[in-house]
Amino acid sequence: MRTLGAHGSLDGLSSETFSVLQHCAINRPLFPNLKTVRLWNIVGEFIPLFLSPGTVGITISFDERSRYPTATVASIIDTLPALCPNLQDITFYSLPGDPIITAAVSGMLLASNRNVLRSIKVDSPLEEGAREVIYKLPNLRTLSVVIKGGKSSPTVVLPNLTDLTIKYDHDGDWSKWFRGATLGKLETVSFYPGSERIGNFLDEFERVALATHTQNTLSDFRLYTSCPWNPNYSSLLPFTQLTSLLIESHCENGCSSAVDDDVITTLARTMPKLEFLWLGDQPCSEIPTGLTAKGLAVLAHHCPGLSTLCVHFHVASLNDPPAVGGVVPNARSAILQSGCTLTDLEVGEIPMLEEAVPTVALTLALIFPHIETVDYIDENWKKVLDAICLSREIINRSSKEHSSLHLESALVIPLQELPSRAAVNRQTILHDFTPAIPVPHSCCLAEVVISTSFESVLSASLN
Repeated sequence: MRTLGAHGSLDGLSSETFSVLQHCAINRPLFPNLKTVRLWNIVGEFIPLFLSPGTVGITISFDERSRYPTATVASIIDTLPALCPNLQDITFYSLPGDPIITAAVSGMLLASNRNVLRSIKVDSPLEEGAREVIYKLPNLRTLSVVIKGGKSSPTVVLPNLTDLTIKYDHDGDWSKWFRGATLGKLETVSFYPGSERIGNFLDEFERVALATHTQNTLSDFRLYTSCPWNPNYSSLLPFTQLTSLLIESHCENGCSSAVDDDVITTLARTMPKLEFLWLGDQPCSEIPTGLTAKGLAVLAHHCPGLSTLCVHFHVASLNDPPAVGGVVPNARSAILQSGCTLTDLEVGEIPMLEEAVPTVALTLALIFPHIETVDYIDENWKKVLDAICLSREIINRSSKEHSSLHLESALVIPLQELPSRAAVNRQTILHDFTPAIPVPHSCCLAEVVISTSFESVLSASLN
């Protein structure tokens, strides 16, 4: 066995059984070939039984409600370097906030084999002596830092660090960590501020990151805050290599999102490699400021590799398919990009009127033809997704039978789902009509709206 994972309490382990296990482990480890140990909400004297000199990775999530005193947790941490002299990856979650734990974690890291340490993720600040050593480990790849108060930070020299997480409280000056730092390969950075005063965070990050030339390597930026916040996104424009951008802030007492078409257009043009984009909280039911169909189309055009999207947008803007992002029937689109690979769309609390399902589904199918999942609250969004998925299936089958036709997007709307007073105009749909494409008999009760290379945004075929 190479990997062991356990979750929950082992308090039911009898003293007799524990004594037998201890006896068996006197001369040799119980699991000599165990390389990785992951324990969640388990703390106790039995933890050393799982460890051996061959263990190179350990993850322990300490139960915050554990009956074990802080001193017991500290003693377990103290034993790790002796039991596992070749630890490469160390992860501790939910550590008690106590100076005894800070001392234990610091001592454990100082006693570990510094030449093999690759990943350190511990929910605890470190003493100054430990910081002096850890912040200069040449082979360290992953590091989680907890900053409390106004303590000074030693100069950071981590030439091979690729993944950095910083957690700080309201008094913690996180920017000191970057000053004068050597970070030649930093790819991912995540921030967890414990303060409700975020201020000009992105402006400060831009300043310190540019000073360390991080903009040349950074591909993943994440910030999680529990308070409403309207950041200045222009500070992120130098980071053109980003593939993932997540800024999670919460909407309280009304929607606080300020992301509109102009903001998203600027970001999309600057960051064409984006694959994951999450700005703000889950979309709200009432959105004063948000994207329109045009902004979504521009995003799809400039970021064809996008796979996951969560932004506040106005669903009403998706109700007019003949003019998606300024595109009209029989006009080649310079905006829409049918090749956008988006599969996951977060719509949150955005309401969906049943009569708007056909046109919303059509517009989304044009902009994001590869959608597979929609995270929603309003059940009418399921009808939108079903229409898009059914359309894709028909297009795939029809394309196989008519290989000369290059169909880039389509919409299938079961007739019973199309209300008599639907927002979509049947005559408009049927007006620009390309040659009929046979539809499988299983879809005889369907209206098919297709677009061929976006030269005809709307055409229809009834079987």
